Amino acid sequence: MTRRREITEYNTIVDRRRVLGYLATLAASAVVRPLELFGTDTQPLLTRSIPSSGERIPAVGLGSWITFNVGDDRVARDECTAVIRAFLESGGALIDSSPMYGSSQEVIGYALQKLSRPRIFAATKVWTSSAGPAQIEESRRLWGVDRFDLLQVHNLLSWEEHLPTLFAMKKAGRLRYVGVTTSHGRRHADLETIMRREPLDFIQVTYNPIDRDVEQRILPLARERGIAVIINRPFQQGALIRRVERHPLPAWAREIGARSWAQIILKFILSHPAVTCAIPATSLIAHARENVNAARGPLPDEALRKRIVQQIQQF
Repeated sequence: MTRRREITEYNTIVDRRRVLGYLATLAASAVVRPLELFGTDTQPLLTRSIPSSGERIPAVGLGSWITFNVGDDRVARDECTAVIRAFLESGGALIDSSPMYGSSQEVIGYALQKLSRPRIFAATKVWTSSAGPAQIEESRRLWGVDRFDLLQVHNLLSWEEHLPTLFAMKKAGRLRYVGVTTSHGRRHADLETIMRREPLDFIQVTYNPIDRDVEQRILPLARERGIAVIINRPFQQGALIRRVERHPLPAWAREIGARSWAQIILKFILSHPAVTCAIPATSLIAHARENVNAARGPLPDEALRKRIVQQIQQF
């Protein structure tokens, strides 16, 4: 896909009308996923080790695609701030964004300032065919951070140009980790080549009980190469939740402490040994808490993982 076509696609996705419609859908789903189910759990929060350093991070992070693209709307910005506050209070740390996510980076910066600069694991991306350092510096300014924990090449765009820049920043102490991303199952062959050639700290890919292509080669290679894995689109931009939410929770959900289909899906993802962190996006406080709390309690074993896939595929 050319850069022009990708820009057109992203601009279409984040069109204001679609954003409002998506947020309305999320708000409506709160009827199915009531607040009282998702209070703070007393069980320990699952953390995962970053292979290249041994540092541990909470296994559920926070994405910002669409949900934080609210422009200059002060009320919406304050709502996003409340979501980030709930996410952090629940034990989350990794917040992920990109220059391609409209106003999301600026909104994150607004929230972090309102919250008195809490400690987070700040992850964003470089997405340009040129002028990578300038875009990275603008992202840093918008977030209001001294440096990023993780910078990733967004959808592998111009990765040959950007990776040397990111590795040089890491060597100079201006960046902690380097990664690359893809989504929607795109360019897995290219991703595999880069994973074999470059000393990456992180990759970011799409994975859930329906989108499982990465199980074949990418996730095993990540374990072999010692690369941390972030999972994007765990709910297929809400489509997977809408697919399952009209069905009652199965009795076996109690075995893994899952109180919603969203938690079942996240627990399925986190039960893969190669996965470091999943980054669901949300505009609702209750869902931010619910998502983080999926990283508490038991995870599915291999038999239950297969059962989850089979049951969701039947819906």
